[in-house]
Amino acid sequence: MASPVTTDKGTPTSLIAVPTETPKSGSYEWSEGWDASFPVHPSCNSTLRAQLTEALDDAVQLAQHARNHLLRFGSKSETVQRYFGNGTTAEAIGWFDRIVAADKGVMTFRCDDPDQNCASKPSTYLDKNTSYCRNMRRLTKEIIAWGGHYRGKNATEETVICPLSFQVRRPLSSVCNLGHTVAGSPLNTIWAVDLLHRMFHVPTINENVVDHFADDYNGVLALAKKDPSKSVRDSNALQYFALDAWAYDVAAPGVGCTGKFLAKDKA
Repeated sequence: MASPVTTDKGTPTSLIAVPTETPKSGSYEWSEGWDASFPVHPSCNSTLRAQLTEALDDAVQLAQHARNHLLRFGSKSETVQRYFGNGTTAEAIGWFDRIVAADKGVMTFRCDDPDQNCASKPSTYLDKNTSYCRNMRRLTKEIIAWGGHYRGKNATEETVICPLSFQVRRPLSSVCNLGHTVAGSPLNTIWAVDLLHRMFHVPTINENVVDHFADDYNGVLALAKKDPSKSVRDSNALQYFALDAWAYDVAAPGVGCTGKFLAKDKA
């Protein structure tokens, strides 16, 4: 199972411990059975499990930093204002904290293909412009295969991770590297961000509230100005915020790599 990543020593939140195992006793223990880690299905073999667990840990670390940025700066942060406008920060803090610490015992990440959705798309790229190496500088390549999917009515707490994700998703440590930018690169380039998206589909995390209200980067910025009450529960806004805060605070401190949004070519 993927476990929550501890905070840096000395930060206020390091005083709060999330139990990965709870004590057993004859008397009442309020935290007994609390499982804050993400369960990984037996369909993931040892190598897939290791890779997926590392990516899930990255996603927890990303969510943890997003929460801490909100707690540290609140609405004074330009990054917060960019994605959430003048909306309350408390709601966004809550969503990220659910990824970090909510009981996830009923959730499952699996590596097989029970609904045959992974097999329904070829594991290839659609490259409209140029070769892969040259395109890495702009990261405009479109993935037409499925990297994974939420099982929905088939299993409301389950997420399937398709082979493509193991092949092409990049680690959190590569944010701002090799031409990657927050606005200009596909949002799912970084596996941790892609996993945030998948987590926000699951009722244990989203409580049937987080949804898609904006389609792309420009849509997220427009939503923050027009309806910030939806921005703090918009899946894409939450992902972009977490990524941009990480880029500015951690990956390239004080500089970041927000970049510019590259609109898709019209057909």
